[in-house]
Amino acid sequence: MNMAVVGMIAGMALGFAGYFGGFGAFLLVAALGVVGFVVGRFLEGDLEPGDFFRPRDHRRR
Repeated sequence: MNMAVVGMIAGMALGFAGYFGGFGAFLLVAALGVVGFVVGRFLEGDLEPGDFFRPRDHRRR
């Protein structure tokens, strides 16, 4: 699926959540969307668990 279409669907979902459920529902849908994005990247192999715990500076002192 094209990334523009995915972005449009995500924006529509957030819009519906905000309109019908209020700001709390908007935040919940946004947070779950981020979690789903990260899990999807893990499953595709683009991220590894160590990417979050490793320091950005890979040089040893």
